[in-house]
Amino acid sequence: MAADTSVLFTPINIGPLALSGRLIKTATAETRATEDGFVTRELIHFYELMARGETPLIITGNIYVSLDGKSAPRQVGVDDDDKVPGLTRLVDAVHARGSKLIAQLNHCGRQVVPRFAGLSEAVSASDKTELVTGTRPRALTVPEIERIVERYADAADRCRRAGFDGVQIHAANGYLMSQFLTPYTNRRTDEYGGPVEHRVKLLRDVLRAIKSRVGSAFPVIIKMNGSDYLPLRPGLTTPELAEIAVLMERAGADAIEVSVGHYESGFPMVRGTFGRCLRNMVQGGMRYLPFFRRWGFRLFWPILAVVFNLVFGRREGFNSGYTRIFKNKLSIPVICVGGFLTREAMDMALAEKRCDIVSAGRAFIADPLLYRHLRDGEPGPRCVDCNACIGHLGAQPADCYHPVVGAQKAAMLARLG
Repeated sequence: MAADTSVLFTPINIGPLALSGRLIKTATAETRATEDGFVTRELIHFYELMARGETPLIITGNIYVSLDGKSAPRQVGVDDDDKVPGLTRLVDAVHARGSKLIAQLNHCGRQVVPRFAGLSEAVSASDKTELVTGTRPRALTVPEIERIVERYADAADRCRRAGFDGVQIHAANGYLMSQFLTPYTNRRTDEYGGPVEHRVKLLRDVLRAIKSRVGSAFPVIIKMNGSDYLPLRPGLTTPELAEIAVLMERAGADAIEVSVGHYESGFPMVRGTFGRCLRNMVQGGMRYLPFFRRWGFRLFWPILAVVFNLVFGRREGFNSGYTRIFKNKLSIPVICVGGFLTREAMDMALAEKRCDIVSAGRAFIADPLLYRHLRDGEPGPRCVDCNACIGHLGAQPADCYHPVVGAQKAAMLARLG
């Protein structure tokens, strides 16, 4: 399909934000900030390369809105005004190349190994233990929840002042917003728990507080699950999540990005092979797990890799079944993330109206010039879904760690100068 007939390279708006094409960079943790959350030259270079590839929109890795919501070392923060100058430099570098930049705002909740992230405790909707990490969180009080709402609004305002083109609220993949939405992790009996209209309260309050603070001209995207993928546990189904998305649209959301799963789900949010990924985890953040989990993981990761290879094998656009249902319910753009690597798969998802925009993460880590290469039919490094990059997140900077693809990327960047 020629570029001039491909929907992938046609304009679309997210609220007032005009994009030149429909392939965007989804959020991926970078592990490139300073230990106390400030922007580095290393982080700016990471995104500047994607802007050189003319990527229409880049969504940053998750940025913590408060220190108690930090999920890993070297994560970017927007918890204080002192972060604004560095974030401004990041925005300016991306804008200078013509790309748009949206900041993903997040609070990790219970999905954290506190010692790894430098925290004294984890908090959540309820005190339900996270089975992968063994972290037992403390249930937030109502005044603490109200302060979190304000921290999100403060963070969004700092992002606006830094020049970002919008923000994304991370309400997917089992982080704090997702923990409040999901019955499995939300056992509360107050105004934030019980029926869905109560469980959605925190997310809706955060969205409204942000909109009230920054105005309607500053787009807000919600990232949420298409399925919680929690077999034998009371997770949210696709129809339930689509109805929550409708509520978010009514509350002012400008677009919905659809992902899948919690930490406890295994690896439904990435597909491919998992040997390199799990081996890297053993050497990284898993070192901070409680004793029995740490040694169990060390002993059994090769078996887990075989199981995950079978259950979560490579498939492009694996969330598009969910996004089709969301798209039938919503009038705002629906973004599908999920293993996209090739132009053919992206074109098909758009042509079949399964989504309005496709987003990719690992494909851009392997080839930051991906958008330009696909548009112009030029070759570039192609991700092979080995997931080695995922295994290093939080411990090593985000990069392609496959020996062949990584070498191709290094050679390409050397030619760029």
